[in-house]
Amino acid sequence: MRQAKHADFSGQNIYAGLDVHRKSWKVSIYTEAFEHKTFTQPPNPRKLVSYLQRVFPNGHYHAVYEAGFSGFWTYDALTKMGVNCTVVHPGDVPTTDKDRRRKTDARDSRKLAKQLRSGVLEPIHIPSILERDNRGLLRQRKTVSRDAARAKVRIKHFLHFHGIEIPLRYCNTYWSANFLEWIRQCKLDNDTGRSTLLSLLRQYEYHRKEIAQIYREIRNLSRSPVYADNVNYLMTLPGIGRLSAMIWLTELGNIHRFKSFDKLCSYVGLVPLQHSSGETDHTGGLEHRGNKILRTLLIENAWVAVRSDPDLLTVYHQLIKRMKGQMAIIRIARKLLARIRYVLLNQCELQK
Repeated sequence: MRQAKHADFSGQNIYAGLDVHRKSWKVSIYTEAFEHKTFTQPPNPRKLVSYLQRVFPNGHYHAVYEAGFSGFWTYDALTKMGVNCTVVHPGDVPTTDKDRRRKTDARDSRKLAKQLRSGVLEPIHIPSILERDNRGLLRQRKTVSRDAARAKVRIKHFLHFHGIEIPLRYCNTYWSANFLEWIRQCKLDNDTGRSTLLSLLRQYEYHRKEIAQIYREIRNLSRSPVYADNVNYLMTLPGIGRLSAMIWLTELGNIHRFKSFDKLCSYVGLVPLQHSSGETDHTGGLEHRGNKILRTLLIENAWVAVRSDPDLLTVYHQLIKRMKGQMAIIRIARKLLARIRYVLLNQCELQK
């Protein structure tokens, strides 16, 4: 440590690989010439930066970690303190068979640091804090919607468990006020059973009110200057409403960051699986990588678009003559995605 006080690392690059966890970080530090140290520290960016400044004064600091549960707050903190931070997709980190069979936190952090030094890591796009918060609101709506669906399943199971048959007029996806009142008036043998049913109803009604509140906030956000024009452009496309438009805009961010249509397809997850070896060349299905939210939404939008757009319907009927409907809708989805890219890049409505 006494030598470090007199050392000067001006112009030298220092690389830190971080294997981040909720309670601790495993950190490996490399210089241009050698491996310095691997150690464990609390999940505190300031402690890491203080260590680098103390041991490698005046150096150019670089750090890398894998995207995951911890989000981007570590990136924000390190960047504010002058560290060139990189976040990578875990699937893009080159890994040997030995690393897979002998996986440890220390090995992972050293691997990240060495590959950051060699320049082979490809960083992912980091959305701004505002973009993350707006995206979070749309994702929260989906989370609450799933909770509401689970509450409906619990109520149906409760009724079935007690031998209460739902009238045919109420057997649909939408639960009307009349149906909820019918459930509330169901006769049960004991007060405790009725208390359980009312509790399940309160849970469902809470989720439904929360969904309505979140949607009002999304609608207000869609009318803000940041999104209003693009929402209107996207709503000119068949199959896309206001909610779908907001999901597209918050998940994609700046459309100009996708240098080509193929890059956009890769992000959405419309890249086919391919296996080629020797004379064998097999292509089929879709890669598991990609934004699952957008891929699911795109398929849903494509099904709606086929029913409302005569041109897409004609193409779909031509496709199903030589392939299954599920494969044909993927082709329609690519066409719809191309339209989405067109209206966002050109800031215009779809010309029919």
